[in-house]
Amino acid sequence: GQFEPRLRTMAASGAVLMGLVEEFVTGQQDSKAADTATGVKTGLFSILELVEALGLCLTSSEPRTRSRGVQLLSHVLQECFSSLSEKEVEVLTAFYENRLKDHYVITPNVLQGIKALTQCSRLPPGLAVSILKSLFQDIHVQSLMQMERSCVYNILLNLMELREEELKGLGADFVFGFVQAIDGEKDPRNLLLAFQIAQNIVWRGYELGNFTEELFEVTSCYFPIDFTPPSNDPHGITQEELILGLRAVLSGTPRFAEFLLPLLIEKLDSDVQGAKLDSLQTLTACASVYGHKELKEFLPGLWASLRREVFQTASEKVEAAGLAALRSLTACLSRSILDSDSEDSLHSFLNLILKDCQHHLCEPDMKLVWPSAKLLQAAASASYRASYTITAAVLPLLLEQYNSHTQSAQRRTLLEVLHGFIQPAQGSLSEEGDESVLSGFQEPLCVLLFSALTEPSPALQATATRTLTALGLQPGLLSESNIELAADHLTRLILREEEPQTCSAAMESAGSLASLHPAAFASKMVPQLKEEIFKEPSEGSEGAPSVEFRQVVRQRCVQALAAVSSQPILVQETAPTLLQVLSCAHTVSGSFSLEEVVSACRSLQQITEQAWETEETGRFFHQTVIPRLLGLAVEAALQDSVGGDPSVPRSPLTEQKVLSAMVPVVSTACGRLLSELTSHTASLAVSLFLEGDVSFLPGNNVPQHVQLLKKQSDGWLQSQLVCLLMACVCSMPRNVSIPQIDRLLSELEELSCMSTHSFSYTSAAKCFAGLVNKQPGGKRQNSERVQNESGGIRQPNAIQQVCLGTQLNCFNKCMDNTEVHRDKIVRVSRNGLLFLGEELDSLVQRTVKRIDSELDCVSSLFRVQNFTLLLWVAKALLLRYHPLSTALTDKLLSLLADSELGPLAADGFSLLMSDSTDVLNRACHAQLRLMYRQRFFTENAPKIVQGFNSAPKEMKSSYLKALSHMLNSLPRQVQLSELPALLPLLLEALSCPDQRVQLSTLSCLHPLLLEPPPALTLQLNALLSRLLALTTSPSMNVRIHSLRCLHALTRFEDHLVLPFRSRVLRALAGPLDDKKRLVRREAVMARGEWFLLGSPGR
Repeated sequence: GQFEPRLRTMAASGAVLMGLVEEFVTGQQDSKAADTATGVKTGLFSILELVEALGLCLTSSEPRTRSRGVQLLSHVLQECFSSLSEKEVEVLTAFYENRLKDHYVITPNVLQGIKALTQCSRLPPGLAVSILKSLFQDIHVQSLMQMERSCVYNILLNLMELREEELKGLGADFVFGFVQAIDGEKDPRNLLLAFQIAQNIVWRGYELGNFTEELFEVTSCYFPIDFTPPSNDPHGITQEELILGLRAVLSGTPRFAEFLLPLLIEKLDSDVQGAKLDSLQTLTACASVYGHKELKEFLPGLWASLRREVFQTASEKVEAAGLAALRSLTACLSRSILDSDSEDSLHSFLNLILKDCQHHLCEPDMKLVWPSAKLLQAAASASYRASYTITAAVLPLLLEQYNSHTQSAQRRTLLEVLHGFIQPAQGSLSEEGDESVLSGFQEPLCVLLFSALTEPSPALQATATRTLTALGLQPGLLSESNIELAADHLTRLILREEEPQTCSAAMESAGSLASLHPAAFASKMVPQLKEEIFKEPSEGSEGAPSVEFRQVVRQRCVQALAAVSSQPILVQETAPTLLQVLSCAHTVSGSFSLEEVVSACRSLQQITEQAWETEETGRFFHQTVIPRLLGLAVEAALQDSVGGDPSVPRSPLTEQKVLSAMVPVVSTACGRLLSELTSHTASLAVSLFLEGDVSFLPGNNVPQHVQLLKKQSDGWLQSQLVCLLMACVCSMPRNVSIPQIDRLLSELEELSCMSTHSFSYTSAAKCFAGLVNKQPGGKRQNSERVQNESGGIRQPNAIQQVCLGTQLNCFNKCMDNTEVHRDKIVRVSRNGLLFLGEELDSLVQRTVKRIDSELDCVSSLFRVQNFTLLLWVAKALLLRYHPLSTALTDKLLSLLADSELGPLAADGFSLLMSDSTDVLNRACHAQLRLMYRQRFFTENAPKIVQGFNSAPKEMKSSYLKALSHMLNSLPRQVQLSELPALLPLLLEALSCPDQRVQLSTLSCLHPLLLEPPPALTLQLNALLSRLLALTTSPSMNVRIHSLRCLHALTRFEDHLVLPFRSRVLRALAGPLDDKKRLVRREAVMARGEWFLLGSPGR
């Protein structure tokens, strides 16, 4: 009785199974196969029960009934193969092998079942061989359809992965069966699988036996691949995939060499560029597998083909591939000789190359100098020995030819060739203990190069400079005396040559060599540059340089000082010189022009960026450079403020351009050159601006207790120095504590809201925003509360406070790299655990309240100042995803309808979406979350559209400009996804009279038109009309960008744009006579493309 429920269940499941089989086989309901597989996977019935239920179907005399039965079984096996036992696999395999002899209608389903079984890890030993023999004996693969052939190839791949040793036990019979199976295959999908099988055979050591040539023939018949996939190919098979698959087969074994190398030589004689390129790349791949024995017989033929391709080709790709193949062949011969007692194949091959190329270097017309040099350099770069042999033969010849030619152009060509041999390649570098291949030519080369540096030809001098650099970068090739002589020559070129090309090359060379030989440049170049900078002009003397050239030379010297300053020994020589330039410009009126002072600041910035990040360098900048800059700026501001003599010109250090150039010097030093003094520098800067503490400033020329942040009637000279405070405190790493932060923020807020000087209040707003961005997060961000069991905040005891303090110190050290959790840090105070972010929320809310009151007062004189602060605070909060940023953004959106601030608010969206150079960027360690632009756009684009629809006509342009700015800053894929909804507004923006709106919209549309999305085709007529109208705009930039967009429209499908062709050609006749050359050039290109629309071969 206890078995009755179980029997009933079995009977019920058996009935269900029989019903499923009946509906699938007889009822032709394919969906029942999935139901059956589900039943097997859930244990409702087993594979054995399924086979029993299929009994009548599998033994039916009707082939199609047997086929449906096998199809159902195969489908279930594909879903459930992993749960089969070893015995079940054995029985099913025997069944399927037998079915291979059945009617051809059944074969496709049988193959699917075998494929499922070959995926089973419990495949018993010996069955892999049995399956293969059945396949090879009972199936003619190429008579099957594509899907069935693919199934056969997948079965082979499965068995190669699962039972490789058994397959290898078949010996060459497996290769023979595979050759028969793929012979005649044409489908690219199947060829990829066949190439993978063949690659496994040659790379994994399967025995080829007597079928090596057959395997080669059956695969090489596809070489070179000329398959071009159809434009609507759903399978995604590319020509490159097929080429790489076949190349892996052909280059996989040296046993193919005797068949493949003649084939490659034959294909190199082809006129088809693709065949040449494929052959050369295949030869390169083969050279990494073959040895000298396989190559030896074919080296003359291969060399002849490679030489011809480099000498005669019109394709740069083919030439580059030919040189790469030559390099690989030479490298192969270089490797083989190490363990060979036979003839030196490398020596013979190099002699062949030298024989055919060397004499071209001596020809008077020099027509084949470059092709010959490229071949020689490619071979020399393959190995140290090849480099030694070729260099020894070629360098004396080049030195002789240089001395025998007198024309600068010929000498320059020879020098460029020489540079190619001197420039070290990775493969030709000497091993440790080997001398350089150029060691024997050290002195002749130096004599030649120093001679070339004195030639009158600027091009020859520039080439000699680059060659000297290549020589000097190799260890041991320039003696100390030659290094000093090189420094003297480079200094002379910088100071005396008028050609910018020569000077630029000399600076680049000096920078490279100075990093390796700092002492020589510190003693030779730097003193001469310094002397030239501060040299008094010799008025009235005959032959004296003009004032203009003297200013050019000064700027060159300043730039050269920066170029050589990478090592600390040089930085400590050059930076004080540049600071002295600023000091002289301040103390001696007219000694340096404004441009020269700005150039000195930019050179200081370059030094800061490229100097090695050593503790020594960091200490030098924090203790010397930054205090000196601050001291000079403060001294200049106080000297020229109240009480200054109006007849005396103001110090250039008070100019906005100079202060703006100082900002990146200070910010880069504070943000990049990390030192234990970073926090100390922040404290000094804050005490200077808040307390007027000038004790750390050098010179003692500044009165005590200056008030740099206080608003004064005419004190903008002092207040604008807030930009230097911003550079210092806003670039510090986030783990550096800024002292007196509350008072500092209060003073900055006051200055930014009440100053009447634009640069001052903008810099103060930036500084305020930079500090706010790094403040710990707000309470809305901090969702984690430390609560006791009753839900209140738990008060820590003394021990807990100590432990928690230790943890927080550790957290603070980690926060610089962990932005996500930074806003969750808590601290201990007298009242227990308080959230640091509450202070930030309170600060932002207080500031916004003040800003609102000013902005809402239309008669206020400080609306622009408060708007500027609002904009920068909004950016600071937006970058870190602070919840209060939404309220600030909504306020900016409301200002788009303001008659006074609307245009400024629209431009403000560009600032919100773009990267800032001096604050709120990654270099300044700002809190900056990923994809903040996309999030901002998603949240605010609908609000802008809504505002545009409800705004009065005269204010609509502000909304369009804001939208255009936002779109311009988005990644292309986001633009494409948003385009359908926003396209009507963009078209409206093109009709807006504001030229800045037009220009911004055209800049946004142009990249989209290069790969036109479908949404644009529906609005093509309207878009075309607006673009044609803008070709006559008063603004040159608008005309240029509209013509570029018209040019891009020719990328649309011909049937879409051909109806507009005649209309566009008539409209573009006008811009062809535009008064501006740049407009005419764009018009010519656009009209040419429109003229060619519909022409064959376009």
